[in-house]
Amino acid sequence: MAAARGRGGSGVQLGRILGIQIEFDYSWLFIVFLMTWSLASAFMAWHPDWATATAIGTAFIASMLFFASVLVHELAHSIVARQFGVPVRKITLFLFGGISDIEHEPPSPKAEFWTAIVGPIASIALGIAFLYLAALVTRVPPGPPDAQAALALPSSPGVTLLLWLGPINILVGLFNLIPGFPLDGGRVLRSALWAATHDLRLATRWASMVGQAIGWTFVFLGVAIVFGAHVPFFGRGVVAGLWLAFIGWFLSAAAAQTWQRQLLHDLLHGIPVARLMRPKGAVVPEETTVADLVDRWMLPGDDRAFAVGNGDVLRGVVTFADVRRIARDAWVFTHVADVMTPADRVIAVRPYDDAAEGLEKMASHEVSQLPVLDADRRLVGMLRLRDIHRFIELHSRTPSERYVSH
Repeated sequence: MAAARGRGGSGVQLGRILGIQIEFDYSWLFIVFLMTWSLASAFMAWHPDWATATAIGTAFIASMLFFASVLVHELAHSIVARQFGVPVRKITLFLFGGISDIEHEPPSPKAEFWTAIVGPIASIALGIAFLYLAALVTRVPPGPPDAQAALALPSSPGVTLLLWLGPINILVGLFNLIPGFPLDGGRVLRSALWAATHDLRLATRWASMVGQAIGWTFVFLGVAIVFGAHVPFFGRGVVAGLWLAFIGWFLSAAAAQTWQRQLLHDLLHGIPVARLMRPKGAVVPEETTVADLVDRWMLPGDDRAFAVGNGDVLRGVVTFADVRRIARDAWVFTHVADVMTPADRVIAVRPYDDAAEGLEKMASHEVSQLPVLDADRRLVGMLRLRDIHRFIELHSRTPSERYVSH
């Protein structure tokens, strides 16, 4: 549940809030099912008089409200990031909660701090609000009940929801304050290190090391729980242990990837796109059929995206994915202009843009090539991910830098 940059993978779009695309990854469906199943069992233990349908229905609503709370957490990140001039393309709900696709690093330690801290604040505030609402309708002490307290717990599904959502949101807020990069607490730590050292690279390195250490600590504790250890707060049991170990592995990997991404940025910083781009080659005419595109352009070469236009005027871009959407029998009747992405929707870079910015755009929009346009929007070349990787491989000096180029 942390702000992140350029997370790959496609999701199912749900709509837009405040201009930010909201989507879910397919892994989210698994966690919704798992949470609903687990909560239904808990609610039936708390309320033996409930029908099975009531328990399952309440559990499903609880799962949906929990992820709505996660969405509020991520929207808080995104709104503050945009206040500091950092674009946010989308928010994705996935296996571990939610993630904001923030397109580049915050411009200052202050921006990093406030963008990170506002998420846990939002979660804790939501938790307090839910508990306050519960206090208006019941005198039951706030907190997650257990089976022994079932007789004292009001049997209303609404009250049960409030008494569960309150503590769980507070727990989410507190968990995200753990200084394990890239959790929000880890980003707060990096903002402090950045402010102290005035060196984002060094701050990222230290925060990444702390994040990896915390991640592997979670893995160790999870394995210990699987083998019967009781760890306060994390509980016991095989499922709890495996889940904690899985979270630890995810945190450790994410922390390492953030450091690797910083190395990429450093290698490409100050390198103009014009140095890495391929000068404009053949441009596919709009009237070309898809069959001719495949035979004359796609099969003979290794490009996966092609500029479409007349001369220097870019009309659009056509990709392998565009062609795959057309039935094979229709290739001879379909023109490139019918399947391409129009020029006004194409993500492009300029010749003197920073190559690091081009790489960020590729990662954010999940593409491997970008057209390069001059100030008059004329096509001058193509920037390819494989050419960026080749440059990184040739100019890397350390094993870690060579690793991230693949």
